[in-house]
Amino acid sequence: MSSQKDPPLKGLRILVVEDQAPIALQLEDMLIESDCEVVGPASRVGQALRLLSEQPVDAAVLDLNIAGELVYPVADALDARGLPYIFSTGYSPSDLAAPYRRRRVLQKPFSRRVFIKAIRETLQQRSG
Repeated sequence: MSSQKDPPLKGLRILVVEDQAPIALQLEDMLIESDCEVVGPASRVGQALRLLSEQPVDAAVLDLNIAGELVYPVADALDARGLPYIFSTGYSPSDLAAPYRRRRVLQKPFSRRVFIKAIRETLQQRSG
């Protein structure tokens, strides 16, 4: 096992796109406990795009279906900026449109440990 410590999350700005308030709050709590700064949460695709254009963001966690609208425009905006993201959804990974299936998908519900590990791995893939 490598002696290299997990990359620090302290100060990273994570955009949260989630339309269910209890889940958004849970994600926010998990990120804050890991010393991240939360951007949002955004409960609509348009709101998420606005936040992304107005505030610095290091990564994002995206629910697939936001108030009946698919989150792909936000994923595309993140891709255009070279920013990493994960999907957090109750849907199966196979339900994602083909261009997005290579992305990390966490199926709800998931633990804080699994969530933070996914964020770390996604950030490492970007920098590595």
